[in-house]
Amino acid sequence: MPLLSPSPFLSSVLPSPYSSPALLPPPPRSFFSPSSSISSSASTSHSSRFPASLCTRGGGRKAPFCSLSDAPMEGTPLLQQTVTPDFLSYARAYWVARYLIAWNVSDNESSVYLYASSKASLFLSDEGIQGYDVKIQLETEHCGLPASVTHKFPHIANYKAFKLPSSVDAESLLKCQLAVASFYANGKCMDTTGLQIPGVLDDIFAYSGPLGAIFCGEAITLHLWAPTAQEVNVCFYEDPLGGDLLQRVKLDEVNGVWSAIGSRSWEGLYYVYEVSVYHPSILRIETCTVVDPYARGLSSNGTRTWLVDLDSENLKPSGWDNLADEKPELLSFSDISIYELHIRDFSANDPSVDLDSRGGYLAFTSKDSFGVCHLKKLSNAGLTHVHLLPSFHFAGVDDDKNNWKYLDDVELAKLPPDSDKQQAEVMAIQDEDGYNWGYNPVIWGVPKGSYSSNPNGPNRILESRKMVQALNQMGLRVVLDVVYNHLAASGPFDENSVLDKVVPGYFLRRNTDGGIENSAVMNNTASEHFMVERLILDDLKCWAVDYKVDGFRFDLMGHIMKRTMVKAKMVLQSLSKDEVGVDGSKIYIYGEGWDFGEVAKNKRGINASQFNIAGTGIGSFNDRIRDAVLGGSPFGHPLQQGFVTGQYSEPNGYDQGDKSVMDCMLSSYADHIQAH
Repeated sequence: MPLLSPSPFLSSVLPSPYSSPALLPPPPRSFFSPSSSISSSASTSHSSRFPASLCTRGGGRKAPFCSLSDAPMEGTPLLQQTVTPDFLSYARAYWVARYLIAWNVSDNESSVYLYASSKASLFLSDEGIQGYDVKIQLETEHCGLPASVTHKFPHIANYKAFKLPSSVDAESLLKCQLAVASFYANGKCMDTTGLQIPGVLDDIFAYSGPLGAIFCGEAITLHLWAPTAQEVNVCFYEDPLGGDLLQRVKLDEVNGVWSAIGSRSWEGLYYVYEVSVYHPSILRIETCTVVDPYARGLSSNGTRTWLVDLDSENLKPSGWDNLADEKPELLSFSDISIYELHIRDFSANDPSVDLDSRGGYLAFTSKDSFGVCHLKKLSNAGLTHVHLLPSFHFAGVDDDKNNWKYLDDVELAKLPPDSDKQQAEVMAIQDEDGYNWGYNPVIWGVPKGSYSSNPNGPNRILESRKMVQALNQMGLRVVLDVVYNHLAASGPFDENSVLDKVVPGYFLRRNTDGGIENSAVMNNTASEHFMVERLILDDLKCWAVDYKVDGFRFDLMGHIMKRTMVKAKMVLQSLSKDEVGVDGSKIYIYGEGWDFGEVAKNKRGINASQFNIAGTGIGSFNDRIRDAVLGGSPFGHPLQQGFVTGQYSEPNGYDQGDKSVMDCMLSSYADHIQAH
């Protein structure tokens, strides 16, 4: 967040409403080579093509166990649906490598089995888990988890390890509904749970090849990393919203990557993926409609991906390719002086800006506007960088300005200054106006449409580039506020959910029960997972190369792994003008190194906290000097004074203790200021 403090800890919100089940795709290819430890259970498969349990709501949440006839009607409140716990509501076991599962079971269990159902038909009866396609006995690994696993997942270092038979076709298993169960020696079931699978996905499917839309000569190829999907189709449209389906193309899968090849005629079309995949939050196979996680263009509100080549000449402002040679001089990172700015705030109420450009990217190109003149003065006074609050595609603001609601300034002016009606009027439309900080990411790699003159087509790309160019020409470098620590939505139904639709349960960090971690506001991402880290690095490179951005400020950087941040610095600073038209050695990165939540004290690996990031050349906000200068902390009383806010010379009457206490505080503040 723009404040130099940790975001408040928010409890999780209720998940998406119940949705009727989609048609199931064909089951995947046969699973295993023959083995005495593997058995099939075709006779126990559910007669319905839908799974027995349809009622769970979100990771880790208790849900009822019910037959199809017991499934809740659409719109039934969640609390009324919750009757008895479902055995797959939790995912307390971890599939950490191809042949290794970790589970914190006690020593009383005599045997442990893995169950898989390609149609998500697992259910629990008095005899144990039923409805499976295969049942696999696991062998205890007495040496425990290897160092490679405990290094990546330190929070489960003490879990027991279980080996799968080497004959298991793990690739096919990972497309199924999965569960493990433990049994006493007398055959009685002791415990059951679902599985968290990011570890094994990284072990088998870590991928460094092309993703997204690739333009090569007269061909266009699409690539989607979705190793748990059972089927993927791409649907093409001529229109950004509505319109008839032009073509549906089935993608082919190789090692977890689905791809399709087409002609250059695809360029300029809009598309969405249909991903048929088991989603653990609803305990069934669902066909999710989703935009491309590697989208470089979007329609209004991110409804569809726009198939665009960012290297097209019609998307470049005049002189764009030479901008690297015109960048303001920067001799040292220690010379940087940064001004934090919100794109809409900059010009929304500036009468000197053309009405159609107010609140958007093009306002920065209005050479004689009040705001631009002010920025030029700041530049002449020594300001070097402008830090723009989030400008990627985020939720919370409709891209279509025709849907915005506005306050009646004339009526507000009639109210007395001490009235509470002004705030009530603001609150009444706060979810439908054109304002939001932007810290609720949906797609990281596309400029936000509400800041453009038209959210469909090329405008958001072209105008965002013009903004960067204009600021550079004022003598100011541009820093983007990037929010890689969390996402706005999850689950298979939310329109703002993207990554969790493509590979459910992978991109978001989970607690030991399988619930989504929310310490970074909501839907914490897991940069310790290979493809999450890769997406972050690819996205940074896109902004640096294709938008010629000069720096990045990382929101809640402490929730990202130190390894990821160090790689980010290496990737960015290796960029050269000769190869990509960018001098990466001048790109500066910094962020909020707060150490809290599930990552605190390196519980999920070495994180990018203040303490850990020291010495890397990556900047971190300093709360000690901030609190010493201003007084108190973001969580303290707002009247508590500090060194420059009059604690000693102009006390405001707030009781901060007697003189000896205040003198001690002031001395401590002075030490912090001098030391930092």
